[in-house]
Amino acid sequence: MEPEPIRIPISDVFDLHSVPPRDVKEVVAEYLLEAHRLGLRALRIIHGRGIGVQREIVRSVLEQTDFVVHYRDAPAEAGGWGATIVTLR
Repeated sequence: MEPEPIRIPISDVFDLHSVPPRDVKEVVAEYLLEAHRLGLRALRIIHGRGIGVQREIVRSVLEQTDFVVHYRDAPAEAGGWGATIVTLR
């Protein structure tokens, strides 16, 4: 039996530290869909610094998402390269 999905509140900041690495791609894709549905336009996804694996997964999802207009590293005070700022259409 598959466990119930974990419900998380959708806001303009999403911290992936609580998401198991194997689930990051799917969870980020779902987060983006829900944020877009709610009309959010500016997001910050916190993936951490580490060796950059989570960052690359996040950015691969962003590349494949039609309504993502732009993304970039967060400014230093908002996480630097440990977070990605995303603009949605």
